[in-house]
Amino acid sequence: MNNVKSKYKRILLKLSGEALLGEKSFGIDQNVLKYIARELKGISKSGVQIAIVIGGGNIFRGLEASAEGMERTAADYMGMLATALNALALQNALETNGMPTRVQSAIEMQELAEPYIRRKAVRHLEKGRFVIFAAGTGNPYFTTDTAAALRAAEIGADVLMKATKVDGVYSSDPMKDPKAKKFKTISYLDVLKKGLKVMDSTATSLCMDNQMPIIVFSLLKKNNIRKILEGKKVGTIVS
Repeated sequence: MNNVKSKYKRILLKLSGEALLGEKSFGIDQNVLKYIARELKGISKSGVQIAIVIGGGNIFRGLEASAEGMERTAADYMGMLATALNALALQNALETNGMPTRVQSAIEMQELAEPYIRRKAVRHLEKGRFVIFAAGTGNPYFTTDTAAALRAAEIGADVLMKATKVDGVYSSDPMKDPKAKKFKTISYLDVLKKGLKVMDSTATSLCMDNQMPIIVFSLLKKNNIRKILEGKKVGTIVS
């Protein structure tokens, strides 16, 4: 990768909490963490600046708990704490592989992470450090997808890369519908009109308002992140 010029200078990578499950039904699969760390190490010397927003669905999902009767605000704050657990686990995996990393949290927890400060985050990125944003936006009723769109805009990222279990955006769930059609490119408005589950509507609208392209791709296919940086067509581009 050292000899390949990256198409992007700064990226925001969105990882779902579910991506860390691997073969487990709950928690964190260490093999998945090691795989992600290897994938990111493969591009760490390319010069591209990498920020990460991570979800917490492998541990706790506030929306589901709310649907089951828990007060929504309390449930969402619990979900934010789950993202902090995942951020610390990812930080450990990256640093074990020799990659300097900082965790910034939207909720103050000074013994564990820095508070989120935009200028400080940008400075870390400029110094070649991975920056992991935890605790979403710090507010209930907002998803980590929205946090990813917000942080991407704030730090001036060139692209928001959303890693999923499927290899792009489909007309319906490809796991359930064998006739589901994959889109190579699609507009923000079509995503919103068709109700496609790329990101929630708030996140999609925020990206549209800030002209932030979204690339949806499979995390499970080796070297996908590298291929995207090289300018190869991977997954689906929402723009």
